[in-house]
Amino acid sequence: MALQMTVDPDAAEPPYEQIRARIAERARTGALPVGYKLPTVRGFAEELGLAANTVAKAYRALEADGVIETRGRNGTFIAAPGDTAAREAATAAAAYAQRAHRLGLDRAAALAAAEEALRAAYGK
Repeated sequence: MALQMTVDPDAAEPPYEQIRARIAERARTGALPVGYKLPTVRGFAEELGLAANTVAKAYRALEADGVIETRGRNGTFIAAPGDTAAREAATAAAAYAQRAHRLGLDRAAALAAAEEALRAAYGK
């Protein structure tokens, strides 16, 4: 199975984000199975006609999100799904709640700000 992808240079999203989003979606749906070996940064960059740093940035973001894992010289693979995303979201939510409290926002104002940020991020 080859990781076939194109990047639209005229899209509103930067190229690294297009790569990150497409790989994350394919991993989430199972189109890229757990253990699937991703191409090297340089090889994938050449295939896409991009700078290696662009692909590396996408891979770093995917690894931070727990979507992929790097196994040293063995390569980069789709990671097993786990609770990484839920754990990181809970950590971010706790940090937000503490910051909102320190700023003096009451619970309703803090919740309204969070809901507005979610609407902006999810487009709803």
